[in-house]
Amino acid sequence: MNRQKATTLVAAAVVVLAAGGAAFAARSGGGGSAAAPRATAVSASPQRVVLPGKPGEPAVVTDSDRVRAPDGSTYNSIDTTFVQMMIVHHGQAIEMAKLAAGRAASPELKALADRIGAAQAPEVAWMRAWLRDRKLPASDPAHDHRTMPGMQSDADMTALAALTGTAFDRRFVTMMSAHHRGAIRMAGDVLGGGSDQQLRELANEMAVEQGSEIRRMEQLRIT
Repeated sequence: MNRQKATTLVAAAVVVLAAGGAAFAARSGGGGSAAAPRATAVSASPQRVVLPGKPGEPAVVTDSDRVRAPDGSTYNSIDTTFVQMMIVHHGQAIEMAKLAAGRAASPELKALADRIGAAQAPEVAWMRAWLRDRKLPASDPAHDHRTMPGMQSDADMTALAALTGTAFDRRFVTMMSAHHRGAIRMAGDVLGGGSDQQLRELANEMAVEQGSEIRRMEQLRIT
């Protein structure tokens, strides 16, 4: 999806996703321990301030932990936490997608899994660059990745890798659908509380695309 077009979908995505997502920073223990260089450290507890708009214009929400990036854009701790955790989240989806090539029975499922991997790998590269450009660490030791929405356990991943044929297909659809729903919740959190506009557009694209992929998996009707 073109990122210019994604801008027009952000507001709609927030409404759809808000019901599914509790505050992402709260789920990850505040998400503020990953910081920019000390001169621009990110606060672990941003204070949200509502600035009333002019007559006929919406109010603007600002954060006390907002930081200006080298390119002039701004970001906050919610953005940083989302990127650091979504890299890991995407990594597991890519791992599951790779399993399908040699184990799935459905050609349609194999094609969809290939599409998932092909879409998410470039997003991981983009998010790594986002952190690198802001001199932020690739991960935060305080994050418990096992608690991210939709993340599958090591035991589940091992069990999936041991399956083949229709049994693999059924389990893959169940696991990947749950994984995608978790990613949509996480995207909703950054759409609702993040500061970086380009990242918000990417999160919106993720939510739209993964929602579409969930519907496609449902339509496979694997028995």
